[in-house]
Amino acid sequence: MTCSVNIMPKISTHRTKGPHVVTLVYDGLCTFEFGIAYEVFGLARPEMGEGWYRFSVAGVEQGPLRAAGGLTVSVDAGLEVLAEADLIIVPGWRGIGGPVPAPLIEAMQAAYQRGARVMSLCSGVAVLAAAGLLSGRRATTHWRYVEAIAEAYPDAAFDADVLYMDEGNTLTAAGSAAGIDLCLHVVRGDFGAEAANSVARRLVVPPHREGGQAQFIASPVPQEREGLRLGPLIEWMRGRLSEEQPIRMLAERAGMSMRTFQRRFEAATGDSVGEWLVKERVRLARELLEKRVSSSLDDIAIACGFGTQATLRHHFRKRLGTSPAAYRKTFGQ
Repeated sequence: MTCSVNIMPKISTHRTKGPHVVTLVYDGLCTFEFGIAYEVFGLARPEMGEGWYRFSVAGVEQGPLRAAGGLTVSVDAGLEVLAEADLIIVPGWRGIGGPVPAPLIEAMQAAYQRGARVMSLCSGVAVLAAAGLLSGRRATTHWRYVEAIAEAYPDAAFDADVLYMDEGNTLTAAGSAAGIDLCLHVVRGDFGAEAANSVARRLVVPPHREGGQAQFIASPVPQEREGLRLGPLIEWMRGRLSEEQPIRMLAERAGMSMRTFQRRFEAATGDSVGEWLVKERVRLARELLEKRVSSSLDDIAIACGFGTQATLRHHFRKRLGTSPAAYRKTFGQ
């Protein structure tokens, strides 16, 4: 038994005037990835004002189109909508090595050449690669697909160890759920941290994960007993990032020896205590730099636990490849 779904070209009924997001719909549609794009960019969000995204869909072929989960999808608009897009999203594809129709390639290339951003979720990277839009650029996709697509398109640099990649006008996400992280990253860049956090709250997901974060770690979920013991401590640490947190003191709070504490902390989080603290402090620094406040870089360095602006600058550049001052400017500060 199949269910038929009609997808109108302008799903959002709330009148907005912001960037026009167009998401592809194709025979064999990956419904989860499509749902991510719609959830972030297509839902009416009147609290965001008239400048919020406009959302449309474009059928790669004439319908009705099959979709994962036994759905049949009917779309009222075709590839002509791409000519009006500011951001084009490819929500998966029907196979990492599946052929990409010539009309789609031509429409993607034309949109890209006039300045539209193009973004893929999971296997959707195959469309960007086939259109030649990744040549000479870095990109990612699900770790299962990297070897095959790298062999087919050696002119692009594929990385299996990141959640998403932002190369300006080309953006690529790894596995399906990493598409949420990339979409929130786009919102953060377009509308700021508060808007991205608001969308994340409605999704009930973390507001930000670094694009360079590994797609998986060896021990992503701690044993229940360790989670109960370390969870409250980790929250305590997160609330006191401005303070020194020597390992001896943390081990005492956890009721463990230093050696046992360090081993179990790394097993639970995937990072050493020092690495975890640096990541959290950089995250906090980013949040403070994105807000419309007049705090000096020295004050932010102290608030994040780096102590000095020089130390903040060192870790910021090492992690993000830019300076705190330059990062602040990208948010109009």
